[in-house]
Amino acid sequence: QVQLMESGGGSVEAGGSLRLSCAVSGFTPSYCMEWFRQAPGKEREGIAQIYVESFATVYADTVKGRFTVSRDNTENRLYLQMNSLKPEDTGTYYCAAPYSGNACFIGRPRGNYYWGQGTQVNVSS
Repeated sequence: QVQLMESGGGSVEAGGSLRLSCAVSGFTPSYCMEWFRQAPGKEREGIAQIYVESFATVYADTVKGRFTVSRDNTENRLYLQMNSLKPEDTGTYYCAAPYSGNACFIGRPRGNYYWGQGTQVNVSS
């Protein structure tokens, strides 16, 4: 049974920080993992990805310089450090891993992913 479970969301004032965590069980991603977010009334978008072997990272322009994605391969956990948070960062944050043979993408989801249930992030002005 594949399971991804996010934690670490909450409410914070603009300029604050949060660190999200995603525990992965049932499989070991072999290519990449990424974080998506979905603001109320908006489409889900990929914002940060990390390649499992190289630890190379890719970010959406909206979060680059503020967010840092990392992974602990031994613990099979994915993290997202979010600094200098803005009200527009508010939304539900999901960790995801593509099925074998699929890639990670910034922007809209493509292909097939294993999804977590999401964790809520609220940033007040």
